[in-house]
Amino acid sequence: MNDQPDVSHRNADVVVDLREYRQSRDPAPVTFHRRELDAILRIYGRMVGEGEWRDYAIDHLKDKAVFSIFKRSGEMPLFRIEKNPKLANKQGAFSVVNVNGMVLKRGHELQQVLKVFDKVLKLIDT
Repeated sequence: MNDQPDVSHRNADVVVDLREYRQSRDPAPVTFHRRELDAILRIYGRMVGEGEWRDYAIDHLKDKAVFSIFKRSGEMPLFRIEKNPKLANKQGAFSVVNVNGMVLKRGHELQQVLKVFDKVLKLIDT
C-alpha cells in the first residue's frame, strides 16, 4: 500500500466566486446614489432654466464621482460637484470646485454643500 495522501484532487475543491475575484482585482467605481443625483439635477435644472448652464457630464472614477457643469459643451467645466469617499471621515466626501480648481464648499452632507449655488454664482464675461 502507498502511505502518501492522494493530492490529485486538492485544487479541484476550490470554488472561486468570479464576481468577488473581479472586484478584488478591479474595484467598482465610485458612483452617485439616486438621491444624490436627484439633488444635483434639481439644482442643474434650475440653473438651465435661468440660462446659466447648458451641459453636464458624469464621471465615475476609481476614487471619486464627478458631476461637471458646463456653460458650453466645448469648454472647461464651470463647476465640478465631487464625491470622494476617502475624505468622508475628514473634511467630508462632497465638494464643489470652480473652474480654477478652488474648493467653494466642502462637507459631509450633499444638501449642505449644494447650498453654495443658492448664492448668485454667475460667470462674468470680460
